[in-house]
Amino acid sequence: MVSGRKRKFDEQTALQAAMEVFWAKGFVGASLADLTKSMNINKPSMYSTFGNKETLFIKATQHYIENNMKVHLDALFTPDMPLKTRLKNYMMSIVGMQCSTEQPKGCYLVLCQSEVAGGDIPEAAAKLLIDIEAAPKALFTDLFTSDKEAISLGLNKNAAGNALSLYTALKGTAAMARSKVTSTELAFVIDTILAGVFSSHINLAKPSTTLQ
Repeated sequence: MVSGRKRKFDEQTALQAAMEVFWAKGFVGASLADLTKSMNINKPSMYSTFGNKETLFIKATQHYIENNMKVHLDALFTPDMPLKTRLKNYMMSIVGMQCSTEQPKGCYLVLCQSEVAGGDIPEAAAKLLIDIEAAPKALFTDLFTSDKEAISLGLNKNAAGNALSLYTALKGTAAMARSKVTSTELAFVIDTILAGVFSSHINLAKPSTTLQ
């Protein structure tokens, strides 16, 4: 029997290249020509190895999460460190990635999630993006409801709102990073949002007043 010819490209290298195309142009803007050129393969090789554009996108998105997002979690769960410091380190780690010159600016997920509402992303890919968008809010909410310091500060009382504030800030820094705002400039944004979150429990504890 004659064995099939071996592929002449590294799948992970090609997937990384595809991810960077989607990161720069989104799902809609990334053409097959863009993808195959960046991956340095032809269309038959792409289809046989990764499937169609939607399947390639799903694999590239999963590659992004595994290689570009999970790495930041260590900062959030560093032992013996104040919660506010952990949150800042985590968020600034993400901002640093958003502003890095080593890959497209901003956030792959934020860019592609913004395309879902237009209805141009196929169903399976759109569902993946929607499911992924819920993850950061769930992560922050769980932290605010389970972390001992967060509970002692009363941040668990509005955990969902606090989580949404932090996630909104990160989506905003992603957009600003694409506009070439630096991580140093965006550090002020992170400090401001954290100051607001950590003072919110004080404001919530105060009795409301109305004008007579």
